[in-house]
Amino acid sequence: MPEQSFPANYPALGQPIDELALAEIKGAILAKLRLAIGKDAGMATRHDWYIAAALALRDRIVHHWLTAEKQSYDAGRKRVYYLSLEFLIGRLFTDALNNMGLLQVFETALGDLGVALSDLRKCEPDAALGNGGLGRLAACFMESMATLAIPAIGYGIRYDFGLFRQIITQGWQQEYPDEWLSFGNPWEFQRPEVVYHIHFGGSLEHVTDAKGRERVIWHPAETIQAIAYDTPIVGWRGQHVNALRLWSARAPDPLRLDVFNTGDYLGASAEQARAEAICKFLYPNDESAAGRELRLRQEYFFVSASLQDLVNRHLASDGQLRSLASKAAVQLNDTHPSLAVTELMRILVDLHNFRWDEAWKITVATLSYTNHTLLPEALETWPVELFERLLPRHLDIIYRINAAHLALAEVRCPGDIDFRASVSLIDEKSGRRVRMGQLAFVGSHRINGVSAMHSDLMKETVFHDLHFLYPERITNKTNGITFRRWLMLANPKLTDLLRETCGEAVLDDPALLSRLENRASDSAFQQQFRNVKHHNKIALARVIGERLNIRVDPGALFDVQIKRIHEYKRQLLNILETIALYQAIKDEPQRDWVPRVKIFAGKAAASYRYAKLIIKLINDVAETVNNDPAIAGRLKVAFMADYNVSLAEVIIPAADLSEQISTAGMEASGTGNMKLALNGALTIGTLDGANIEIRDHVGAENIAIFGMEAMDVMVRRKQGLDATDVIRRSPRLLRAINAIGSGEFSPDDPSRFESIAHALRYLDHYMVSMDFDSYYDTQRGIDARWQVMPAWTRASILNVARMAWFSSDRTIREYAEEIWNVPVRGTFPTAMQEPAQRGATR
Repeated sequence: MPEQSFPANYPALGQPIDELALAEIKGAILAKLRLAIGKDAGMATRHDWYIAAALALRDRIVHHWLTAEKQSYDAGRKRVYYLSLEFLIGRLFTDALNNMGLLQVFETALGDLGVALSDLRKCEPDAALGNGGLGRLAACFMESMATLAIPAIGYGIRYDFGLFRQIITQGWQQEYPDEWLSFGNPWEFQRPEVVYHIHFGGSLEHVTDAKGRERVIWHPAETIQAIAYDTPIVGWRGQHVNALRLWSARAPDPLRLDVFNTGDYLGASAEQARAEAICKFLYPNDESAAGRELRLRQEYFFVSASLQDLVNRHLASDGQLRSLASKAAVQLNDTHPSLAVTELMRILVDLHNFRWDEAWKITVATLSYTNHTLLPEALETWPVELFERLLPRHLDIIYRINAAHLALAEVRCPGDIDFRASVSLIDEKSGRRVRMGQLAFVGSHRINGVSAMHSDLMKETVFHDLHFLYPERITNKTNGITFRRWLMLANPKLTDLLRETCGEAVLDDPALLSRLENRASDSAFQQQFRNVKHHNKIALARVIGERLNIRVDPGALFDVQIKRIHEYKRQLLNILETIALYQAIKDEPQRDWVPRVKIFAGKAAASYRYAKLIIKLINDVAETVNNDPAIAGRLKVAFMADYNVSLAEVIIPAADLSEQISTAGMEASGTGNMKLALNGALTIGTLDGANIEIRDHVGAENIAIFGMEAMDVMVRRKQGLDATDVIRRSPRLLRAINAIGSGEFSPDDPSRFESIAHALRYLDHYMVSMDFDSYYDTQRGIDARWQVMPAWTRASILNVARMAWFSSDRTIREYAEEIWNVPVRGTFPTAMQEPAQRGATR
């Protein structure tokens, strides 16, 4: 990474550092170096200095953390428990320094000790405990809950290896373990006293108790222990700190001595290995039966440990469970924690002797569920046989929930067998499978989508019949991002410009970004704004040169698509347009083409072969384009390997154009679109996910929309997926597809991309061929806009000025007020309301 300058200590811009504070920090770092690490300054490595500085900072965070915890329990405040299989928290060091207001003093103290903060930052690995937007959203939400002083705990798994490390070898993605814990983790506190037993398998016994009530006793065949590790999450200004509690798995008996003493040394630790597999790796490959079983074990492991923990916390403070829903709000982040419905019922009915109906009321009132996808394959289902073998008690509970649920369906639609089959928790048509999305829906009092369009489509598509049955449950909570990381930390030069222009208070109230509007047409301010962007582009160009040995011009248009590699996100459409543009430049080299750098980054799931083939195509096209002297460097293509939060922090501030080109109706929301627009990139995109709301806020003239809308896509799919009619009418598209299929970019293996060309012609499920001409024409419109730099800069400034509503603080406030029923600190800035509410006409 290039050396990064950091924003000054907030809000003391330009003020001298307190010498006493500086001396205290230097002393604290040196003390940690000697007493916690066991080295003196002369022998310390850069990593030793990082650990010492992190521990010195952690000490200051802990005081705030313990104070906040005690105050919230003393006040009897309602708590939020956020369950997510992913937390893409990235690096915590500078994030925590920034939020604590200690960045400048630590930077100066370390400098006085002969160490650069920018160097230490590189020592911290990205905690890649997530795959993409889902995990990054969870991290943003945790910080916003702390900022708004909402007592909260995030629950997840402490994976030994995060999402795989991606290396590109000869254009192909290869996966390697992400060893983020190899040097320890200074941010976490192990809690060896917090241990819960998680059960699997076994049999059920039905008995009648002394009161004549039928009870079920689960006799499990296997027990695993969950051990807690806590990481403090600091809110803005350090006024409130919450905990992220991650679970690690171990066997109750890690070494069978009797087996070991027989000479079976591997068998002696087999139970420990089986237990540890649960927290070994994020998203095991589920192509095999063993992989599917491990995934279900992971989900139940973290759900059971988390619910046992929160129930114990509630009992310790409240003494009884009937008040659980009034003191605890549990948010299920996607379908992965859906087992919380059955586990909470098991805890209430089996362990605390609640009657079924009362337990069900408590469960539904406590739980709420965020849906993140309209893709049916992403709404998890599990074979009944696997459930029966692994979680027999939970399958029993699901059957009972389903019986009452289907009885309600019969009342609403008497005799309608198809309706009952549609809403059932068991899919009888596909080999009997448990539907986890339906389970989460039925067991929650609120189900939210993550953009206005997504929430509307939920009612019309995947949850249409369930919405009819429970019409008040679906609501919308459009995603947001934390401006502290994606503006202040990622783009310090822009942050300083905003402070000068909008006032210091913009750091606390992003609604004040609207003050930029008055300067959007000011040529002097535009030049300042462009200078910031150019500085960021130089930094990214340096990284591209170092990593890929590709020289790019910082004066070119930086066209960025950074996201998980998936067919519906349509990186294929982007590279197809790149090919067509390359061919056009070769045809007319004398034209005044706008220099463009196409920047891709993202990982394909290890088992997603087609997505990995698309990565190979991007890299093969890059190899051809970047080495063709005929186009004189006017087009460059760069695929940045191993995309993570830290790389995003370098790419996003440098982007001129933000690619948000998913097939309409398939992207739930997106948050990359918000980060890029906040940093002044113009969006080219479909009317999908939060693009619609971004358009409504920044103005239709400051975004480039193209392509089919969601209803158009549905109609076209019903007509068929053959795109030969479209291709026949588009010589440009035909030529680009032929180049892919004939091996023009793969001369060593001419048939390598035949399957891609075939899909573009005959299996255009994601409407790549259908949308190509609209996309290509819109891109040429982008070229025309780029050539009128004052107009481009004005639109870029207005994107920044009108993004305040997309703060995750606003999103969390809506969750708190409308789903969780918990109070938040401070008042809601009126300028952050919806455009229609403040009389906007754009």
